[in-house]
Amino acid sequence: MVNSDGAQLYTIEGFAAALIIIITAFLVLNATSIYTAGDTHINDMQLEALGTDALKMMDTPVSSAVPSPLQGIIESTPIGSLNATFDTMFMNYVDISAAGPTHDIKYNASYSCRNLATNNVTNYPLSYNRNLTGGEHTVRATKWVIVNKPPFCGELSQQNRAVLVEVLLWRD
Repeated sequence: MVNSDGAQLYTIEGFAAALIIIITAFLVLNATSIYTAGDTHINDMQLEALGTDALKMMDTPVSSAVPSPLQGIIESTPIGSLNATFDTMFMNYVDISAAGPTHDIKYNASYSCRNLATNNVTNYPLSYNRNLTGGEHTVRATKWVIVNKPPFCGELSQQNRAVLVEVLLWRD
């Protein structure tokens, strides 16, 4: 006669060891972090904050008697043409780091206003440092700016108008 109690004990011990190994492997694999495409939104938020901060600094006047640099750029730029001052000032704010290399940020800036007579929104280019090709992953930074520029957006009288400055930013 064969004693089967010892064999049953070894079988139970084997199952218990297998469960311990499986649970340990499960806990170890769940504890590791893997970089996924969903984490790229952090980079997008940082780039958007950088662009928004640059627009806010450009729209801050040095005194109450002088318009902000961004307001002056929009008022002095002929409609439909590009402004080199915007390019220089914007790139000075977004593309330079204190102790490291440049960020190589590309942008395309424009402003929009509503024609009060026809109720149409018109978009005008402001500046860019590279054209969009369609394959870029862009983020948008916007800023409302008050300008006083006649004739502007179909308005012949000189009055304060709000325009939306929009900058699409991306990294190469």
